[in-house]
Amino acid sequence: METKHAKLTYLGLPRSVYVIFFARVVNSMGNFVHPFMTLLLTSKGGMGEETIGLFLLLSSTVQVPGSLLGGKLADKMGRKKIMIIFMGLAALCLIPCAFLLDDKELFQYIPWLLILSSYFGSVAGPASGAMMNDLTLPENRQAAFSLLYMGINVGTALGSIIAGLLFNNFMKFLFIGDAITTLLSILLLALLVKETKPEKEELEQIIEERIEEKAESGGLLKALLKRPALLIFAVFDMFYSFVYAQTNFSLPLQTKLVFGEQLGASYFGTFAMINCLEVIFLTTIITLITRKIRAVYNVAISGIFFAVGFGMLFFVESVWLFVLSTLIWTVGEIINATNIGVYIANHTPITHRGRFNSIINIITGTGGAISPYLMGRFIAGSSVTNVWPIIFVISLIAALSMYLLGTYEKRKYRKIETENQVS
Repeated sequence: METKHAKLTYLGLPRSVYVIFFARVVNSMGNFVHPFMTLLLTSKGGMGEETIGLFLLLSSTVQVPGSLLGGKLADKMGRKKIMIIFMGLAALCLIPCAFLLDDKELFQYIPWLLILSSYFGSVAGPASGAMMNDLTLPENRQAAFSLLYMGINVGTALGSIIAGLLFNNFMKFLFIGDAITTLLSILLLALLVKETKPEKEELEQIIEERIEEKAESGGLLKALLKRPALLIFAVFDMFYSFVYAQTNFSLPLQTKLVFGEQLGASYFGTFAMINCLEVIFLTTIITLITRKIRAVYNVAISGIFFAVGFGMLFFVESVWLFVLSTLIWTVGEIINATNIGVYIANHTPITHRGRFNSIINIITGTGGAISPYLMGRFIAGSSVTNVWPIIFVISLIAALSMYLLGTYEKRKYRKIETENQVS
């Protein structure tokens, strides 16, 4: 019965969505380099933590102007063209790195090429988000975003295994493989996906049942101010980003504290594997369970799972309770990831989809960017164990805020419907 429902969940989506799904699997499967950037610079480049931290900061910082540029270009020039050009440039930056590895003098150029690749990738990001908005409707968006989210995780799971095998003895192939899989995903887009940028007639059409997506004139700021709920949503989502960032910062430190350095690293890897497997096998089921609930309320529910899953780490000391914690917060991750994009798409004007995707991603991503730094300073003066009550409170605040936002919107739409019936 579950298998039948699983098929029905993704049945009837636009063909381009399925193509993008396979492109995401291929691209994610070859995402070798950036996740291993820290290990690369330490083991091969002999760089210190402070220097690596600076490069990682620069890699994140350049994504801000890149994303803003990408949003503007996607709305003016088209989604497909921008994705092909800048994903291609990001891939091409990786190829020279493969031939600089063995030269100590030339190795210093690798971090800068990776930063440049990160910049080009960020330019393509808003176009990708805008394309998904173009291809879907409110009634099938959750299924479409769920499918792509699962595709990314399937690719990442396979890619992590491959990258782990290649890292020590075949590092050159990490760069070449990453570039090739990106170029293959570009080829799928180029051959099988049509340009989705709305035509003039569609921009001028106002669809009453999709009033939040109607075309807007003027620039980004003017359009954003007409949608205060979306801005508020982005700010609340920033708290979720702050919370989730601790999965790769405080969680490994916590496992090290509880189980020791060697066992801690091993157990953390196990928890990461459980997280990945749960995403792959439960995303469809959770999407089915939550599909009739409005996106903003689903995001609120995800905050409850984050609060319980992360909050319990303040008390637990056994492996099995860590596993239980992982199972709980991963449910929150799945619900969150499959509904954030839905809400944004449902509230974005068709004239500004690229630009809205860029600015919203910047706002929400700020939480994840500052989270390790702030919690790192807190841990230095306290203990990693004391991080989890703070994360618990932030998660509950974020969940309550999303619920109140949903309640406000529900009342607003009811008022609009009443006024329309009267008129």
